[in-house]
Amino acid sequence: MTLTTGSSSAPLGVPVAPGNDPYLWLEDIDGEAALAWVRARNAETVRELEAWPGYRGLEEGILEILDSEARIPYIAKAGDSYYNYWRDRRHPRGIWRRTSLEEYRKAEPAWETVLDLDALGAAEGESWVFHGAKFLRPGCRRCLVLLSPGGSDAHVVREFDLETLAFVSGGFSLPLAKSTVSWIDLDTLFVGTDFGPGSLTASGYPRITKVWRRGTPLAEAQTVFEGRDQDMAVEARHDSTPGFERDLVVRRPSFFTQEQHLLNRDGTLTRLDLPADADADLHRQWLLVRPRSPWTTGGRTHPAGSLLAVQLDAFLSGERRFTALFRPTATRSLESWNWTRRHLILNVLDHVKTRLYRLTPGPERWRRRPLPGASALGTASAQGVDPRESDAYFLNVNSFLDPDALCLGGGRKALERLKSAPAWFDASALEASQHFAVSADGTLIPYFQVGPRDLAADGTRPVLLTGYGGFEVSLVPRYSGILGRAWLERGGVYVVANLRGGGEYGPRWHQAALRENRFRALQDLAAVARDLVARGLTSPQRLAVEGGSNGGLLVGNLLTRCPELAGAVVCQVPLLDMARYSKLLAGASWMEEYGDPDRPGDWAYLKVFSPYHNVAADRAYPPVLFMTTTRDDRVHPAHARKMAARMLAMGHDVRYFENLEGGHGAGADNRQAARYWSLLYAFLLSRQTRAARGSPGVPGAGAG
Repeated sequence: MTLTTGSSSAPLGVPVAPGNDPYLWLEDIDGEAALAWVRARNAETVRELEAWPGYRGLEEGILEILDSEARIPYIAKAGDSYYNYWRDRRHPRGIWRRTSLEEYRKAEPAWETVLDLDALGAAEGESWVFHGAKFLRPGCRRCLVLLSPGGSDAHVVREFDLETLAFVSGGFSLPLAKSTVSWIDLDTLFVGTDFGPGSLTASGYPRITKVWRRGTPLAEAQTVFEGRDQDMAVEARHDSTPGFERDLVVRRPSFFTQEQHLLNRDGTLTRLDLPADADADLHRQWLLVRPRSPWTTGGRTHPAGSLLAVQLDAFLSGERRFTALFRPTATRSLESWNWTRRHLILNVLDHVKTRLYRLTPGPERWRRRPLPGASALGTASAQGVDPRESDAYFLNVNSFLDPDALCLGGGRKALERLKSAPAWFDASALEASQHFAVSADGTLIPYFQVGPRDLAADGTRPVLLTGYGGFEVSLVPRYSGILGRAWLERGGVYVVANLRGGGEYGPRWHQAALRENRFRALQDLAAVARDLVARGLTSPQRLAVEGGSNGGLLVGNLLTRCPELAGAVVCQVPLLDMARYSKLLAGASWMEEYGDPDRPGDWAYLKVFSPYHNVAADRAYPPVLFMTTTRDDRVHPAHARKMAARMLAMGHDVRYFENLEGGHGAGADNRQAARYWSLLYAFLLSRQTRAARGSPGVPGAGAG
């Protein structure tokens, strides 16, 4: 395999064998030595970046956005009420509250507080973060509340009474784990959790799902299904739709494969005869299937990324003639779908631009019509308000330059605008556009550009480039008040690259950058970076790149493989050590995406895009800021810790910040998030100031 993104003669770092890794001690998340190192690096970074002259105003402006009462309080219907989780200055950890639809229509609705997370945390001495609730439907008089300490993916589960607004004494309760729960009835749950040794997969998710009856010890819960140790996860859930009640057991051997089983009354399972890589959805009498690879059934071959429909009873009786509700093209892919009671709403991407359609099954065929809402370069998403009972749907629309608007549709009247978010920055002189770069193998790579109109092609504009390129995740236009205030209003240009590995063109786009082809995502990002320079928009010294999670792996590779392309790099909650990623927290669940480093054949290509193994002491790199969180139990903070430590020991220009809470995100409350984003933009803006002055600290201008 040849990598052509950077200099072909670029030296690789000295390989770090797991047994010889001098920074393994940083994998001890709460170890005394590791946290001492973290606090020392944090202090250095905070001291430097808070000294930037514009820092205080930047942080205050971001916190104003996060705490604003003018934000849209998004709601979800349960029973007769509409619930919202809300954080602001008075409620740093948040309140869970509810109202009626009639009240919600008002400019200032009257809310009833259901649960105060700040009060609960103070009473219990815990730093609780709300992970949502599972309602007992249809009445919704009870729910299971999920609470995370510090924002990790793991949570505790507690039964809550929605009439008395109190936790149920002696009710259902689970200790900290990555549990899955589903109500069967008032006295019965499906539960997957840490039942003890051997009950979790290598990825840390439940391997066993059980039925747990009220008043009995968890240890006596009856096993419904057991997966394998190497599976990703197993889960059971109950569908309470009146007239279509059923139980479903799902085994996930890997991130993109699954087996779905109907649980019969006698405890036996009926497996749905579907491809392992297909997504399946049951709604009332319908079975929907979206295969990730071509599927021949019923005498027809359906392309990957299609959406197919058949009545479930007919399918169970042997029917294999599906109705194709969506077929992909070279430019169109199915991003998502959502049900109302009688209709299906498709969210289609056409060259990464949203198009919505409503489909209605009839006696002979499904009727199809477009739904209004999305702008030319905007994003729209529709969600059924209560698919069990109603055809109403919430529609949320925005774009890079237009703030969110929440509408209610589905009735006989036109769309009703319920709420609108304020504009957090002046977009009057800005424009958004779409462009295409040519990657190393000739593939056209789309990217969005947001910035001032009529830019001069003099290479002087500061540009922030972001990408993801993994897990079939699409990057679509989104409004961000923080980005607008911190970057766009200061003259910067924002660029979003739609790289292979993502989902912008469906499964084929994702699969083009899997495993041994992962380097294509980096080639695509490099192509966009070069195109921005070739168009005269910017220069490498004025180009910053940022990415998080899998996007952190992406920009970590740009940093180490082709550092000449950027003047600054921000690498957030990243994967970086691809030799050990599968042994750290949830990493084993991503081997279908990346490969297994313990297999020599896989390591042969994994080491090519393992930034931790490709950094060298004798090569110049742009200034880099690594950011992660201690409580991230998805991507281990050791990736960022070890990479920063190694580069610092080599003498490179590195900053490091680790929030002690927050999980796989920016913070556990708004103030933490404001600080996180302020440090990030202070780093980028201070780098741009130096680049404009020709100061050291950028490629070609000295080591810095």
